[in-house]
Amino acid sequence: MASTLEKFIHSLDPRALPRVLEIQSGFYFQVDDGKAVDVVSLDFSKAFGSVTRSILLEKLAAHCLERCTLHWLKNWLDGQAQGVVLWLFVPLGLGYNESSIYEMFGNECCLSTGEVIKVIGFKINKLIASICENNEVSPFSAKVELPLNFPGLYKVVADKTPYVSIEEIARKVSIGPTRFGHPCFYSPEDIKLANFTVKHGEQITFTSVEEVNGTMAVNCVVVRNNQSHSFTLPLSQEGKFYECEDDQIYTLKEIAEWKIPKCRNRIVKLSNTLRMWDFCNPLPENFDGCLILMPIYEVQAVMKFRKDIVHILSDLDVEVKDITDCYDISSFLQPLSLEDVFERTSMEFPMVAEIMEGASGSQKPYNLLSTGKEIVIYKKHQAARILASEIRSDSPKRHFLIPMSYKGKFKRRPREFPTAYDLEIARSEKEQLHVVATKAFASPHKELFSVSVGDQFLVQQCQTSEILYEGRKKVIDVLACEQILSDTYKKVLLPMYMEGGFVEVIHDKKQYHLSEICKEFPLPFNVKVSVRDLSIEEDVLAAVPGLQFEEEITDSYLLISSASSPVESWEIPVYRLNMLVHLLSKDVQRVVPPVTKTTVEEISKEQYYMVRRYENQTLHPPPRPPKKPTTLAPKPAFAVPKQGVSDVLQAPKVRHHNLPWKVLQSQVMFCEFKIFISLLYPDGMYTDVSQLPVIGKLAIIDKNG
Repeated sequence: MASTLEKFIHSLDPRALPRVLEIQSGFYFQVDDGKAVDVVSLDFSKAFGSVTRSILLEKLAAHCLERCTLHWLKNWLDGQAQGVVLWLFVPLGLGYNESSIYEMFGNECCLSTGEVIKVIGFKINKLIASICENNEVSPFSAKVELPLNFPGLYKVVADKTPYVSIEEIARKVSIGPTRFGHPCFYSPEDIKLANFTVKHGEQITFTSVEEVNGTMAVNCVVVRNNQSHSFTLPLSQEGKFYECEDDQIYTLKEIAEWKIPKCRNRIVKLSNTLRMWDFCNPLPENFDGCLILMPIYEVQAVMKFRKDIVHILSDLDVEVKDITDCYDISSFLQPLSLEDVFERTSMEFPMVAEIMEGASGSQKPYNLLSTGKEIVIYKKHQAARILASEIRSDSPKRHFLIPMSYKGKFKRRPREFPTAYDLEIARSEKEQLHVVATKAFASPHKELFSVSVGDQFLVQQCQTSEILYEGRKKVIDVLACEQILSDTYKKVLLPMYMEGGFVEVIHDKKQYHLSEICKEFPLPFNVKVSVRDLSIEEDVLAAVPGLQFEEEITDSYLLISSASSPVESWEIPVYRLNMLVHLLSKDVQRVVPPVTKTTVEEISKEQYYMVRRYENQTLHPPPRPPKKPTTLAPKPAFAVPKQGVSDVLQAPKVRHHNLPWKVLQSQVMFCEFKIFISLLYPDGMYTDVSQLPVIGKLAIIDKNG
């Protein structure tokens, strides 16, 4: 049975992909429904019927016609379907011989009646918002289009319409490894299981969907009396299940990715008033009410006899019919992402692939990865990179991943330390740390030293010392240093909780290779490029005034080269490069890869925080002592136990290896880390997260522990 593309996508379970669709004539369906249909007929036969087509196209090109116009005419002259090229993302089309041509995202596709496409994926492209009153669209509200990067933070309003089964929840709600993918529901009735009974009104957290003893089920957690109880609910479980209230805040993009159920709209409430309102803002000024969000999906599909991916918006006015069960799906090209290629066995490499959707860029290796080019994929492997950030006081900072094969040289740059605790972390046995105070500190205890701006110290070691506090002796941690005077040294004690400011004095003028720095010094480490890497066409690091090497990571890469001229091979990242390829049944003439080249990869701010988010290091620095010596207080609610802690954010003090990129998504979001920091530093003295002092072990936990 045919339906609109929009209805089909809203009802489609992503786990059922790919699906083969046959295009039906939406033109005739509208006539049958009694709707008004405009038809435009164009007759060019008198002008073009007797002219040689190649000569005609050459003359039109000589008159500077646009490429798309020439392509449109060529299609018509070749006996193909004729239509109107649409550059706006609106559901418009021209009927001609029961066919239409649409241009979406620069990809032209002919959706004629009877045409067959294979849908390989879909995602929310934009949101249509209406102002909500009493859980309904306001009669005075106009629909506005909101891009996914529209500013603001939003709270999700719980859907009052119940789900009638676990299967419906699993099909319509996003359930995944991250905290976004852990939806919560409650049942108005008790659910009796074999060894456990879920009480009515009790919050049930859905964590994952998997096969259990041959039956698909949802893994669930209920927290009762501060204890977690895990159990599974089969998809066949029926009953009424209501969404729980969600007290978290989200960006519009996070809501689009995780919080909009299939076949349902989502009501959200603006959590913070948009400060930078202007006339381009589609929402009313000072708006702080609720919005009803309706998603518009971008459908990714493969067409027969085409080697690229077409992108179609779900609100396109076209009828489709699902014919997957009666069609040979293997007759289509099989697009593979780089993640799909990486998951293949090592025995399948090397392989030849043609790029269906490539990467943009004029620098190597990105100029080898344009759409339509053939590449040889020699192998998959793990490679080390140094995560580095530009040193600058203003933002935004640039972030880089530097390969260990980088041939440039570096000179040391002074490090800055906001606290005495940071001095202890940076202290090394190989060389003595020499610092100058940039901020004064008045000690409240006579046993401890008061620091003035310009005082110079040689950092010695951490130890304990007795002080007199409220008439009683207390033992606290202190940092033993030697103050440098004009002709002598004076031993002083600085409290570990001291919030001051220090800058390092560099005596080392040596130039280092990257491998030498990683071997001899702990990270983080400040440097500046003194000799650029001449093997790179454009060394982006040479123009950066200063770099901080933050940590060493290990990531997944594919080794590729051009199939036509395999004179050099390149490492391309698997999880940071959006590409689609399809494999060719060609033999690889050269099994051994040519000389491997690497390049410095500049990453976005979002990618930087994703790389920083998950670590595999089990050693953590100790927590900072309190500002005043006090008796032992009970643990606060957010205290972290020494073992068994997951999702812990820690300072990149030691080089370590990263987990696979997909594991990143299961870690705690960095925005919560920033909220947590704002509680510790209410004055907002640290505007840049990377400048925060190391304060030891931090964990963001939800209300369920």
